[in-house]
Amino acid sequence: FFAGRTAIITGASRGIGKEIGLRLAKDGANIVVAAKTATPHPKLAGTIYSAAEEIEKVCIIATESQAGGKALPVILDVRDEKSVKDCVEKAVDKFGGIDILINNASAISLTGTEATDMKRYDLMHSINTRGTFLMSKTCIPHLRKGKNPHILNLSPPLLMDKIWFAPHVAYTMAKFGMSMCVLGMHEELKPDGIAVNALWPVTVIWTAAMDMMTEGKGKDGCRHPRIVADAAYAILSKDSRKFTGNFAIDEEILKEEGVSDFSQYAMDPNAPLFPDFFIPGGKYNMRLSTKK
Repeated sequence: FFAGRTAIITGASRGIGKEIGLRLAKDGANIVVAAKTATPHPKLAGTIYSAAEEIEKVCIIATESQAGGKALPVILDVRDEKSVKDCVEKAVDKFGGIDILINNASAISLTGTEATDMKRYDLMHSINTRGTFLMSKTCIPHLRKGKNPHILNLSPPLLMDKIWFAPHVAYTMAKFGMSMCVLGMHEELKPDGIAVNALWPVTVIWTAAMDMMTEGKGKDGCRHPRIVADAAYAILSKDSRKFTGNFAIDEEILKEEGVSDFSQYAMDPNAPLFPDFFIPGGKYNMRLSTKK
């Protein structure tokens, strides 16, 4: 289904972004691995080059049954307008267009108001909200020409409940900014046939960043990022003129696709799962507390 189509994925050097790239590459999609990490991080494994190499291997396997895609590593800072424009131009020059944009890049600080320094506040808002807006704005002219074009933001449902604001109002504002882009842009871009949706996991997802934040604690109650990738694949497979403006939850999307065994995604199938933030009816699980 995705053979020959091109997807830009921000924050794709590791974690959920890379996993989505791998999933789409199995169908022969061209993946633009867009992230800041060009040299190895001392605590976080993965660079745009190592991720692109993994994706290329998947694409080679895909060529056995269909036209395989390619991976293009691009150094991207979503806060910088020139960097964003350069990334999009490189993608178009290399692959001839853009069909999918996945706004995955994000910054997090689970701190209260007084404990949130303005440098961290600005970082979250410039990456999460402004970066998502800027990437979308820059890709729209090319998405208009794309095949079944989609924008997918990794952001939560807009739950106007104090429980999701009080503990970390700065972070919530920044993530909800991504979701507000979905709320507005999906209606704005309907005439162009460009779908704009959000996707959020019902449980905490275990990534290298989560490992670092929690000092390795809580892995047993998390799921593998592959569940988000499979849900993203399902969303991006839908008709862009019919499925738009949705705040999708990974498990719900996959249930609609006929998935019933979710133990395949668990880091430990025997452990109780941690509910993620911003889930209707969800609550914080203090066993998975992060460093303040």
